[in-house]
Amino acid sequence: MFFRFLLLFANLLENDYLCGNMKRGVDIRQILGLKVRELRTDRKLSYQELSKKTGLSVSYLNEIEKGKKYPKGDKILQLSEALEVSYDDLVSLKVSKKIEPVVSLLQSPFFKELPLEMMGLDTQKLMELISANPEKINTFINTVMQVARSYEMNKENVYHAALRSFQEINDNYFEELELAVQEFKEKYDFESASQYQKEDLVQTLRDYFGVKVSDEHLSEAGVLKNVRSYFSSREATLMINKGLTVAQEKFLIVRELAFRYLELEDRPVETPPQRQHTFAQLLNNFKASYFAVAFLMDRDEMIKDIKSFVKSKKWHDRDVLDIMLKYEATPEMLMQRLTNILPRYFGFNNLFFLKLGSKPGEEEGFRLTKELHLSKLHNPYGNELNEHYCRRWISVRIIRELQEHHLTEPIARLQISKYFNTKSQYLCLSIAIPNSSDSDEGLSLTVGFQMGEELRKRISFLDDPAIVTKEVHTTCERCPITDCNVRAAPAWKLEKHSHQLAIEKALKALG
Repeated sequence: MFFRFLLLFANLLENDYLCGNMKRGVDIRQILGLKVRELRTDRKLSYQELSKKTGLSVSYLNEIEKGKKYPKGDKILQLSEALEVSYDDLVSLKVSKKIEPVVSLLQSPFFKELPLEMMGLDTQKLMELISANPEKINTFINTVMQVARSYEMNKENVYHAALRSFQEINDNYFEELELAVQEFKEKYDFESASQYQKEDLVQTLRDYFGVKVSDEHLSEAGVLKNVRSYFSSREATLMINKGLTVAQEKFLIVRELAFRYLELEDRPVETPPQRQHTFAQLLNNFKASYFAVAFLMDRDEMIKDIKSFVKSKKWHDRDVLDIMLKYEATPEMLMQRLTNILPRYFGFNNLFFLKLGSKPGEEEGFRLTKELHLSKLHNPYGNELNEHYCRRWISVRIIRELQEHHLTEPIARLQISKYFNTKSQYLCLSIAIPNSSDSDEGLSLTVGFQMGEELRKRISFLDDPAIVTKEVHTTCERCPITDCNVRAAPAWKLEKHSHQLAIEKALKALG
């Protein structure tokens, strides 16, 4: 677990965010522990040998090196003499080049922002891991820094990756938030229903939390056309863009209710976020958004609807859209709710969620803006290499269909994607819709399930011949399919790899 998250944020060590912070928030026990261990190993002293030289017990020395204990002056003097350094050097916050990256990581404000407890970690546990071999940890960090610099990773990339990891670790289901929704409904007299009126939500926000809702400040045109909402603390007003659908407005209002009810004060004030935010703010935004979707799409009612849907012998795209209409939900709300419920109540654990966007004529093609992978990293997944996603994926094909036919209403499609030259198959359900903030852009929301016997037992319509089956790959640059008529780029990555293998084979033949 430690290495998983260290990989996410070690790249920040080289940027200005951490520079000059060696003395801010310093834990002198950790610094001393690392220095004592470095000096002891440099002098090739065992714990027993250092114990004899200092008169300190082996267990006490071990606690010093782990950063658990900070000895008194007389014991520090004994250590300095045994380790052949001055007292001042030993207690100084200055560290050697060898362990400086590790110390910077432990002391960084960025590191302190992450709620380690939700990852099953705390500073002490990390310190114990690091103190076991700081030199190798340092080498690892420097390696990650170089990779991160090459791919221009930044703080926002790291925060969003950490948030996705948090969701994936918990199978994207949070019982405490589900319970909070039920308690909220009981407290404010919201009876179970498939739809709630916008006026009732506005009134609850105003009467119980003192927040007004207005659509007079944000315009659907101009520089703020892509800003969906803004909360003004000075006016105690949630400003909502006029260009949004009723479903989007209700989501934003309930999310604001969630910020109030859950007392999540540290939060973004605009949607989508237009500036850098701390991890705590992104996490609180996720919690409030989860609450809003869970409120608007009642868990027990959704479970009934899903059971009815998977028992159908035939696939009908209208069945999916009807569920969305029943709750007056957006496609993204529906797909996100499915990722909450399906693993927990239907056992569909090997699933992924993707959100793609594309405008006609865009050179870069299709952009993956959101992703979530439960159990393992499925294909497709985000890449920063400017490669072209396989055009055979339903997530891509459905956007093209939407744009080619100039459709303005949501469409739903289902596809069985067989991964080329493997046994891996995915059942992919996708919904496409024009972006309400930019009608030229098409969006697709996809939930995919790795196919197996358990999935076939639970979903009755899988044998419906109307379901399209296609062979797919990851990106065009790596794809070996030779008869593809929708290829967007040559397979130069694959050719490069094949050429390298040929060289290795020829060299091996030389003996």
